[in-house]
Amino acid sequence: MTKRLFDVVFSIIGLLVLAPILLVIAILIKIDSKGPVLFVQGRVGKNNIDFNIYKFRTMKMESNKKGLLTLGNNDSRITKIGYFLRRFKIDEFPQLINIIKGDMSFVGPRPELRYYVNFYNEDDLKIFKVRPGITGLASLKYRNEVELLKAAKDPEEYFIKTIIPDKLRYNKEYIKRKNFIFDLKLIALTVIKVITK
Repeated sequence: MTKRLFDVVFSIIGLLVLAPILLVIAILIKIDSKGPVLFVQGRVGKNNIDFNIYKFRTMKMESNKKGLLTLGNNDSRITKIGYFLRRFKIDEFPQLINIIKGDMSFVGPRPELRYYVNFYNEDDLKIFKVRPGITGLASLKYRNEVELLKAAKDPEEYFIKTIIPDKLRYNKEYIKRKNFIFDLKLIALTVIKVITK
């Protein structure tokens, strides 16, 4: 109950305080490239139920047709403003809406695409006992994931066979250790990592 109250209250405060900045970002996205301001994509959430995640669009239109994975911070599909938004995780701000709706939390396993969830085994499904989050143990460990994928000989295979299993291990560890104080520590670590990146 404390976690959910914290999520809702601070998401509402965040949207209200950031509203002018979010408006400026939306305008810059429209000026920079053709397409909608928001990127909406299906992800898997609590109880293994699909939901739509919201992000600021950071890629050119129809980029998904060239692959589901982003390969490096300088992926040619990323727009100019998109590079800046991704670097400082500003593209994640619209997920405050997901938190208010109850799809997500500030802290929890990052929600994955259904395509990749289909590779999970029965034990892996336990991560769906909690709401997915904007940040978490696995997110902190793999904050440079796109660069790891870029360096991989076969990015898709590396993601499925190496990164996904390791992320799941961290996500299961989070579920074992989760409590409100631990969540606050992870939020603080995330802010520090973003600022010092």
